[in-house]
Amino acid sequence: MAGETSVMAGLAPHRPCWQQGVAMHLVVAGLGYAGTEVARRALAAGMTVTGTRREPEGGEAADSASSGGPAVLRFAEAGPALRHATHLLVTAAPGEAGDPVLQAHGAAIAAAERLRWVGYMSTTAVYGDLGGGWAEEATPPAPRQDRAHRRLAAERAWATALVGRGAALDLFRTAGIYGPGRSALDDLRAGRARRVDRPGHVFSRIHRDDIAAAILAGIARPPAPGQARVLNLADDEPAAGADVVAEAARLLGLEPPPLVSFAEAWEAMSPMGRSFWSESRRVRSAATKAALGIEWRYPSYREGLRGILAAEAGQGGAQTG
Repeated sequence: MAGETSVMAGLAPHRPCWQQGVAMHLVVAGLGYAGTEVARRALAAGMTVTGTRREPEGGEAADSASSGGPAVLRFAEAGPALRHATHLLVTAAPGEAGDPVLQAHGAAIAAAERLRWVGYMSTTAVYGDLGGGWAEEATPPAPRQDRAHRRLAAERAWATALVGRGAALDLFRTAGIYGPGRSALDDLRAGRARRVDRPGHVFSRIHRDDIAAAILAGIARPPAPGQARVLNLADDEPAAGADVVAEAARLLGLEPPPLVSFAEAWEAMSPMGRSFWSESRRVRSAATKAALGIEWRYPSYREGLRGILAAEAGQGGAQTG
């Protein structure tokens, strides 16, 4: 995508719109694990927030409104909200037919006269296999997996859809997501944690709460109107999965699971699991943090796991900020 990394440097940050007295309406297309946390924080920051689900659970929309949560719409019925949005976050994964939001609601988005920012949650898998090497925001995409090809195609589709609109586009290339309810701590408690022995193979990851903080910072400090910006959401310490499980076990006072050879683990992996393990890369996010004016609350899995346990103990370690 032409110019997709050219705006990482030299942009004057914009003041947060909600500090300028401008009414903001954020639509979160996909109230999943990360999207729900973004919606929560956006509401706390004073924005009007609408979220979508494929099929909201019975009474969810009313319950959300009465509890101060976002308005929740069925995805197929989100057109009117999209036409009035000032900001749009897309978390929904693309399918073989392309990005589902553009497929279903392209006309509504084209008619959204107030739209000034779109955030698209992509994946660091678009960088492909770097043999353990580093990917930065300016690294050219070289996807190998089908899902990564679809993500890159969706990135480009959003850039095309916004040409001439004056809306800024942030492409959040996100590493492996973990956080409360979705971490090695939960895997250990459920008896499904494994420590795969594959020396030299590491993953980058990012805590859910750091994702949400980065997205809110992107809204507050967007690129220039009409520009696209690549942002890497990955913490500061790529690490082997076995090391993360061992640390989680230590925190829980448990013996870590025994190491399993990679060959043995491969035989039991799902296709998605094999796609993760077939590539190795380290992801840097220094330019992202500089552009957004942030530091990670959880710069490595160690702080992240401790924060999850603190939140579980009622100390709020993973719910504030």
